[in-house]
Amino acid sequence: MSGAPAAPTTTGPPPNTTTVAPGPSLPLVGSPPSALRDLPALRDAPPNRREALFVQKLQLCGVIFSFDDPTSDKRGKDMKRQTLLELVDYVNTPAGQKIFTESVMSDLMKCVEANVCRALPPATDDFDPEEDEPVLEPAWPHLQVAYEFFLRFIVSSEVNAKAAKRYVDQRFCLQLVELFDSEDPRERDYLKTILHRIYGKFMSHRSFIRRAISNVFYRFVYESERHNGIGELLEILGSIINGFAIPLKKEHLQFLVRALIPLHKPKCVGLYHQQLSYCIIQYVEKDADTATPILNGFFKCWPWSCSGKQVLFLNELEEILELLGADQLAQISRTLFVNLARCLDSDHFQVVERALFLWNNEHLVNSGC
Repeated sequence: MSGAPAAPTTTGPPPNTTTVAPGPSLPLVGSPPSALRDLPALRDAPPNRREALFVQKLQLCGVIFSFDDPTSDKRGKDMKRQTLLELVDYVNTPAGQKIFTESVMSDLMKCVEANVCRALPPATDDFDPEEDEPVLEPAWPHLQVAYEFFLRFIVSSEVNAKAAKRYVDQRFCLQLVELFDSEDPRERDYLKTILHRIYGKFMSHRSFIRRAISNVFYRFVYESERHNGIGELLEILGSIINGFAIPLKKEHLQFLVRALIPLHKPKCVGLYHQQLSYCIIQYVEKDADTATPILNGFFKCWPWSCSGKQVLFLNELEEILELLGADQLAQISRTLFVNLARCLDSDHFQVVERALFLWNNEHLVNSGC
């Protein structure tokens, strides 16, 4: 953050995520199960051999199995999962985390990238996130443990951020942001936690991560109106914005106007409106003057044809107005009352009822509105 972990900006849409091939020392997809072999347990190895054994296990966990057929390579899949679980267990203690030295970081990141960074399957045209069940990731038995292991690495106080940023670089951060389009909510939850931790640990990546997220929003609003991870990305941004220093920097105000306010436009705004509203409120709490561009943009994309979304917008509008003083309210009063009058003239009783409640808001009445 400009003060705490959480949000970024870029100059053009990020390239599509591509599958990251494992490094030369890693077995490739389709390697035979024989590429996996039994190795002694880390805890049983002599201290002077543990790092080399740790690297060997990382390399073996770079073997990628196909989960298209659940019955194929069952022994190899189980061996890999057990090895990943052993790695997680080993680094789950302060003593075990001392193995996170710079000398293992290259192999560690090759292993993580081989398992995590991949091309997502294309979305089906008839998928409706509001109605349909998500398609779960078949490789989750391996993917989950790979994410868990990487999370242990990122949060460890033993990891030197200056050394690690050579391996957890902008290219890798961009791939993580692209993975937020995964249909599997379990994966998006891990990504949310990991990206937020990366944002907090690597200050030099913060601006880049914000730009990468804003580019996802641009493509979503102006091109596809389809993305599975908008809510999770907004959750990260809620924490990021909370840490912005006052007065707000120009780039943070631009992020509000260019990336956040337009997110009110898509038809599926109800899927992430709660997280979006939280981000908007954070801005107004830090600088009440942001209410003017927020409300101007807000009313431009008001969902007049959808009563349910109008009620959502009225809820957000009231939260914003309650944070404003008499001077700010006076600046937006004309636009506000023109739009409220139109809501009061709605054919839908819930819209009219909600607008009447807002009209009678004690803060607005006491402020002379």
